[in-house]
Amino acid sequence: MKIYHDLQQFKSTKKTIVTLGTFDGVHLGHRKIIDRLVNESKTNGFESVVLTFFPHPRMVIQEDKQIKLLNTMEEKATLLEDLGLDHLIVHPFDKKFSRLTALEFVEEILISQLNVAKIITGHDHRFGRNRTANIDDLFRYGSEFGFEVAQISAQEIEEVSVSSTKIRTALFDGNIKLANNYLTKPYFITGKVTHGKGIGRTIGYPTANIHIDQTYKLVPKNGVYVVSSLFEGQTIRGMMNIGINPTVDGIDQSLEVFFFDFQQNLYHQYLPIFFHEYVREEKKFENLDALKLQLAQDEIFCKNFFNSQA
Repeated sequence: MKIYHDLQQFKSTKKTIVTLGTFDGVHLGHRKIIDRLVNESKTNGFESVVLTFFPHPRMVIQEDKQIKLLNTMEEKATLLEDLGLDHLIVHPFDKKFSRLTALEFVEEILISQLNVAKIITGHDHRFGRNRTANIDDLFRYGSEFGFEVAQISAQEIEEVSVSSTKIRTALFDGNIKLANNYLTKPYFITGKVTHGKGIGRTIGYPTANIHIDQTYKLVPKNGVYVVSSLFEGQTIRGMMNIGINPTVDGIDQSLEVFFFDFQQNLYHQYLPIFFHEYVREEKKFENLDALKLQLAQDEIFCKNFFNSQA
């Protein structure tokens, strides 16, 4: 898959089949659309193209600084590449771009830039300035300019209106199982291992502190989780605490992972952390001994979870 960071970088002599959107999470509904995009492109000898945007349009149009996204752009690109896509265009979204009329978008982007033969879109797609154009307008433009429009209905998407909003809500509630069902694979974050206070090491549970560079990345609800990661091509398993560490009077949120039977130095490594199950809420214990006792119980729970999946 080739990645472009501006529409102007993309050139293709072949006709394309295109879909566009933010694709946050690359969830079940998104995959339905992209699978069709890839299959039809191969069948017809066209190139498959996903046009997405960064920053998220809500960050620009509504100046929503609090929005939390399921994927960073790097994570999204990895997920899309796994689906067999030919081209991913990540176009900078700004207020100038948002003011393109529907007609300008069709003429300047779909026709001139993307050489579109067909566009595949969901049942609720809206586009153009102030999102005033809908699927009926797209069909009309297709007839006028000679490209095909394929609409995927809500019923086709597993008869469920899968949305990134529902997944975000599930993660904020700690409902990892529901979120992962929508995503079709474990939700994950990617972060750098940094030095912490070293308290875990003193009670036999040394942790890797995970720092996420992108402030817009959604971190699930505070609590303890069954997690895994990849290090040098190998799967490593563990448990993660998200929270403020109230037992030691913590204030700031931290993300700490204890990996089972693992001794290697992880400092400054970037690791993906995959969430498998929510274990419990974060608690304040009377002392470190009480915390250590609970961690031992958490470890048993997490190991039993992995054993049950074998």
